[in-house]
Amino acid sequence: MTTMSEGHEGAPNGAALAAFLAAGIGAFAVGFFVIINETGLFAAPALYGPAGGVSGRMTFATVVWLIGWAVLHTRWKDREVTSKGVYAATLVLIALGVVLSFPPVWQIFG
Repeated sequence: MTTMSEGHEGAPNGAALAAFLAAGIGAFAVGFFVIINETGLFAAPALYGPAGGVSGRMTFATVVWLIGWAVLHTRWKDREVTSKGVYAATLVLIALGVVLSFPPVWQIFG
């Protein structure tokens, strides 16, 4: 990561990439909360009765996403960030979040 230099022509891309990476963090948080719920380490509360524990897991994942976005945005908003690494990390986090959410995977832990 580098800060903007005087001769740079574009706007810093840090704020946009912070939002991008935060999406990956949020997706991973969904899978993480599914796994820790299924292992019995954390029982997600049913915040909305008809949805059951899913409402609690999604709420906690949303909070993690918002915190991740706020922290990354604060740190990167005025910077030029190398996008290649951010894209790769985001795709890995999304893939892990999706995989951890599928019953065959979380049944291994449960």
